[in-house]
Amino acid sequence: MASDNGVQPLGGSSSPTLGPPSHGTISHMDVQGYRYVCWRVWLCHVGSVLSVGLLLALFNWRPRLGVLARCRPCPLGLADTLLIRDSFGQQFVVEVLTEEIEENSLEQQGAEFEENEWRDTVQLHKDEKALLRYYVYEGLRYVWMPKKGAFCRVSVLSQDWTCDDLYHQLGGLSRQEQSARRKLYGHNLIDVPVKSYPRLLFEEVLNPFYIFQVFSIILWMSDNYYYYAACILFISLISIAVSLYEIRKQSSTLRSMARLVVNVTVRRDTGEEDTVSSEELVPGDCIVIPEAGLLLPCDAALLAGECMVNESMLTGESVPVMKTPLPAGGAPYSPDSQRRHTLFCGTQVIQAKGGQQRGAGALAVVARTGFFTAKGDLVSSILYPQPINFRFYRDAMKFLLFLGALALMGTIYSIVILRMSNTPWAELLVRALDIVTIVVPPALPAAMTTGTIYAQNRLKKNGVFCISPPRINVCGKVSLFCFDKTGTLTEEGLDVWGVMEGSKAGFGELVPDPRLLPPGLLLSALASCHSVALLGDQPLGDPLELKMIESTGWELEELDGGGKGGDGEFGNVRVLTVMRPPSPAIQPEGISIREPVAIVRRFPFSSTLQRMSVVTVGPGGCNALAFLKGAPEMVASLCLRESVPAEFSDTLRHFASEGFRVLALACKPLDGQMDIKTIERGEVERGLQFLGLLVMKNLVKPESADVISTLRQAQLRTVMVTGDNILTAVNVARSCGMVSAHERVIFVHASPPIAHSQPSLRFHLAEGGDGAMQGELDGLSQGLYQGNVHYHLAVNGKSFSALCDYFPEYLPKVLMRGTVYARMAPEQKTQLVTALQKLNYRVGMCGDGANDCGALRAADVGVSLSEAEASVASPFTSKSDNISCVPLLIREGRCALVTSFSLFKYMALYSLIQFCSVLVLYTEKTNLGDLQFLFFDLVLVTSLAIVMGRGGPSKELHPQRPPASLLTLAVLASLLLHTVLLILGQVAALLITQSQEWFVPLNSTMTGAANLPNLEDTGLFAVSGFQYIIMAVVVTKGYPYKKPLYTNALFVFVLLILFAIMCWLVIYPLPLLRRLLQLYTVTDMNYKLLLVSLAALNFFTCYLLEVLIDQGLLNCFRALRGKRESKKQYKRLDVLLCDTPTWPPLDQPLAPPQCSVIGFS
Repeated sequence: MASDNGVQPLGGSSSPTLGPPSHGTISHMDVQGYRYVCWRVWLCHVGSVLSVGLLLALFNWRPRLGVLARCRPCPLGLADTLLIRDSFGQQFVVEVLTEEIEENSLEQQGAEFEENEWRDTVQLHKDEKALLRYYVYEGLRYVWMPKKGAFCRVSVLSQDWTCDDLYHQLGGLSRQEQSARRKLYGHNLIDVPVKSYPRLLFEEVLNPFYIFQVFSIILWMSDNYYYYAACILFISLISIAVSLYEIRKQSSTLRSMARLVVNVTVRRDTGEEDTVSSEELVPGDCIVIPEAGLLLPCDAALLAGECMVNESMLTGESVPVMKTPLPAGGAPYSPDSQRRHTLFCGTQVIQAKGGQQRGAGALAVVARTGFFTAKGDLVSSILYPQPINFRFYRDAMKFLLFLGALALMGTIYSIVILRMSNTPWAELLVRALDIVTIVVPPALPAAMTTGTIYAQNRLKKNGVFCISPPRINVCGKVSLFCFDKTGTLTEEGLDVWGVMEGSKAGFGELVPDPRLLPPGLLLSALASCHSVALLGDQPLGDPLELKMIESTGWELEELDGGGKGGDGEFGNVRVLTVMRPPSPAIQPEGISIREPVAIVRRFPFSSTLQRMSVVTVGPGGCNALAFLKGAPEMVASLCLRESVPAEFSDTLRHFASEGFRVLALACKPLDGQMDIKTIERGEVERGLQFLGLLVMKNLVKPESADVISTLRQAQLRTVMVTGDNILTAVNVARSCGMVSAHERVIFVHASPPIAHSQPSLRFHLAEGGDGAMQGELDGLSQGLYQGNVHYHLAVNGKSFSALCDYFPEYLPKVLMRGTVYARMAPEQKTQLVTALQKLNYRVGMCGDGANDCGALRAADVGVSLSEAEASVASPFTSKSDNISCVPLLIREGRCALVTSFSLFKYMALYSLIQFCSVLVLYTEKTNLGDLQFLFFDLVLVTSLAIVMGRGGPSKELHPQRPPASLLTLAVLASLLLHTVLLILGQVAALLITQSQEWFVPLNSTMTGAANLPNLEDTGLFAVSGFQYIIMAVVVTKGYPYKKPLYTNALFVFVLLILFAIMCWLVIYPLPLLRRLLQLYTVTDMNYKLLLVSLAALNFFTCYLLEVLIDQGLLNCFRALRGKRESKKQYKRLDVLLCDTPTWPPLDQPLAPPQCSVIGFS
């Protein structure tokens, strides 16, 4: 029975951003406890031996049955074995492990592991020492917590750490404490299991496919089909060998990528430093980051010094990121919200400085280890991917069941026919079971992946790398694609357009060159408010900041000796970076700046906060100033109201609507008595003086407009998701074609409750824009859908949050027309993708990987634009720096999906052709010969199936997406009608043969292949051989998703060769081949040509039928059935909106509805 505590307080399986999983959430995994029963275990061993391993295979396929057979239910606290059922319904069996630990070793590990709690565990197991009970699931360790009555992630012990808790551990752990924690947390390893070849062989042989193959080979051998059985056995052995090699190679590759063991310097509580292997690291260890950098083996909170980090391995973003010390305080520490202060596992620290008295290196405290780290989470998503909920794969399994039912009917028919001819029971059983091996083709799953393999190779040649091949078929069904803006739709770098000083009196003139600014605070802010650092003589940092510094002409310098100049230029203050003005010789005429500025504190940019700040001092350490740079709206909200120009909003709206990227700058003097070393960010970033605006031009990439146009023409929705200003985003949307010139933009403003006011939702029309015709405005007043006015909704991050929290009933309506989402935080991007998927959209996401990791992984198809060959940030990685890879990916996905359909139908029809042939010959008391089966299966079918999928995708994107369901009227009717035509062809061949004057009946005293050669078999061999070739042509679809059949030169060549071989075997067979294939000698040329003509007629009728079905022959049945409501919510919602003329109500405040107005939420 399941314990009451079966639902565990576990963390989620993925993280929306770079950090590790959210450890505080609930994951609804059902966990049931079991204990082994000795006599049951022995009984299962005996059963496995008596069943020749079949019972073992059954337990391997259905782990739950194995547990129920060997164990009895028990409380979780007493369990030896656990049965885990995840949220997808998958079941896993894990063993509970134990380890002895010192009874007093957990006093420091948090309230959950108090001494009394562990004494309960000791008494329970009647042992002198405390026993740690735990299990490992998907690399994560779960420990038993009696007070909770559940197994919890071991990370629960450190999830409540505050920033102050981390600073208290700067002194380091003792060796004894580190050892105790290691027993609890386990080794710091992301260890990908690489199984031995014998273990892989055992698991592979237990695969249902190979079990079926073994059964079939034994059956064929007993029926004297030695050649055929030997060939299939040989091919199966090769297949197993290749499969084992590939699996082990992939595991070894992933292990080498995931496994990271380096020597690390740690601090001890005694003050000394010790060099240890990174495997020994535990949460709470204080590690020293050397000045030259380090490949991080864990997630660690940076507490002293600054680090320049390359995070491309995890995010695909090649621009280094500056990490600064974690602010002290009682706030809880979370790698998610404090990413700028967290060094993530697998990232490369390029440079570390300012963390110790000598100025070299930095100090960090380990926060997460092993699979709990950011890298561990991403590796886990590769090792244990979520099942792909794709209809094609679900229908394939259902169709195999349909073929199984067909095999059952064929078996019953064959038993009846063979029994009527007095066939011995042993032979009758073999013949009946032989039908099953014919109808259910074991090569079907392998054949279906052929198209995907070809598509993956073509994508690789075009610079698109895939780490999840099944996702390629999903690309073919994408109905909506989201795009990041900066670096994706627009150029990565920006050019400074100008600077505009602002004050209470208003804005000054736009100064195109910042070097022409008079000496003052605005120029100092432009030169110093950044996170750029030097690596050697090369400045590294955000491209925007590099451009900003370059525009001022100031030069960056880093001091030696712990950040203090030898002459004490800046007093006793530790300096991070010095910004020096250009030499007088190159300064503009009339401007003379001599005093440098030293940056002494940095508060890095945060997507959530939308700003960054620095603290600077002048020569002698005096004149301390705080400078702030960020989103204009955010900066203005932090400034003194009287310092912000009255025309701030109008000026910002003007620049943003023209597509400029605008940043605001502010400053404030700091009290000389204030301790700069300990000043908090909140104190720095308030009560500032507004300085002005930095205006930068961000050009749209030349490829963006063409790609967006292609997608829109193909009826694919395009959506922009950006952290930039909403007006800038709308301008870029118009520039790249997401919003056409004649289409309107409506802004959505949703606000949370404030004081005594209710939440409100309002829609208002954007100002300006081309095509604002009077007729359109009349249409707007009558209702947007009914007035035939094309419009798009634009939403910012704050409104999106309010919509989700207070207007969930209206959210689907907004999502239906939302095209621009601005000022979106990384977690909001993920939330948007998930919300669109709930409307049954197949969502694609394209971004640079930096702030899009969560969205890229949540999307059905995630594409990261990165120079890396492959990134674990998303299933697809494109080396191109533009979105031209998106149409290519969709075209390849459609091509692969259609190819999979074609191969599925071909393999099904191949089975049905052979099924019909065998049943017809059973009726005549004969069967196909050994080498005849071999010729059909290997020479004809296998060679055709291999080359069928080579056809490339069409060059154009068709507005209609290919179907993904195999169980549709068109597919099933096609298979059924083709089968009828094929049976008619075979029966016609038999009747034509029997009607010949020279026909000689077969020997009725013998049955099966012993009757060969005979005329009945020879006639059916000829026609069915042509049918295998015919159907390869009929089911190979081209337009509009693939190139025409004739462009697949190898396929055409193989078709012609096989057609020639069949004609040769029918008309002029060599005596040797005729004897090998056991064909009857026929001299009547008219009869031979009649069989070829019958095959040609069969081809014509099947091809015509397929064309008619494609052209809508079966639509009359749909008309009789009546129009059905779509199963996709977004299509139903679209119909509903068409019947709602008042949506959206312009300039009318809406209150939260009390009930759902559309039925979806």
